[in-house]
Amino acid sequence: MDSIKVFAPATVANVACGFDIFGFAVDSPGDELIVRKSSQPGVRIKAIVGDEGRLPRQAERNTAGIAIQSFLQHIGSEQGIEMILHKKMPLGSGLGSSAASAVAGVFAINELLGRPLKKIDLLPFAMEGERLACGSAHADNVAPSLMGGFVVIRSYNPLDIITIDTPNQLYATIVHPDIEVNTKDARFILKNEVSMKNTITQMGNVAGLIAGLMKPDYDLIGRSMVDVIIEPIRAILIPEFNQVKQAALDAGALGCSISGSGPSMFALSGDPDTARRVGKSMQAAFSAVGIASEAYVSGINQEGPRVIE
Repeated sequence: MDSIKVFAPATVANVACGFDIFGFAVDSPGDELIVRKSSQPGVRIKAIVGDEGRLPRQAERNTAGIAIQSFLQHIGSEQGIEMILHKKMPLGSGLGSSAASAVAGVFAINELLGRPLKKIDLLPFAMEGERLACGSAHADNVAPSLMGGFVVIRSYNPLDIITIDTPNQLYATIVHPDIEVNTKDARFILKNEVSMKNTITQMGNVAGLIAGLMKPDYDLIGRSMVDVIIEPIRAILIPEFNQVKQAALDAGALGCSISGSGPSMFALSGDPDTARRVGKSMQAAFSAVGIASEAYVSGINQEGPRVIE
């Protein structure tokens, strides 16, 4: 095999109360990547489509490129690589755009070279893409994009990733307003210290959300989707956040919060019809103040990246 085309999914990180430790994958949107073997050494980006010229074309400055370079260095391969990246999701959206590219890159190169590594062992190379993108090698986007499903990052040292079973009828609604929030800016505004009271409340919600997913108990899932630490601060970056969140709840969502660092917002629902109704209500709330948006409805993607065509 000399060429491969793969898809890697977008993700929702934090999932309300689980800052930097929770994330889940969705069916769409996502990134597509074509990777080809080359007789010339090194990793070269031949083209990037859908980014409006905003992403670096140098492999060492691109999340997919650096993930592939890190992988090749680790396995001691000098195989030359050419790649074409199709960005099929908005940049700076809070949907793990940089993570999807990095996961697509490392998954594609591993498949192309005959799977020398297990899927879970690809995670550190995808995390290098995140380090490049936002200065921190966090895994709450790359882990669910790579592994699929709902993922818990229990520890970074050593890296300990856990996949949690989710109900078959759990659906996510994602609404991406036509505004942009820079991930580094969204991290900069966070406080370095948290009160004991808020920590205890957050820990209860984290435990409740995991229990709700595993039982499953939809009411418990909804009660636990409360973030008293991050959401109150980041909400100021999203116009009409409270109104959009209330619109989702009024339409029947179990809960609603910020996807990653925003500006996308997500909601969870117990069936696809409710999830679609929630999306329309959230979009209407944004539209009422003149903000256009895109909506996506998806089950929890259990597969992660896949080979296409």
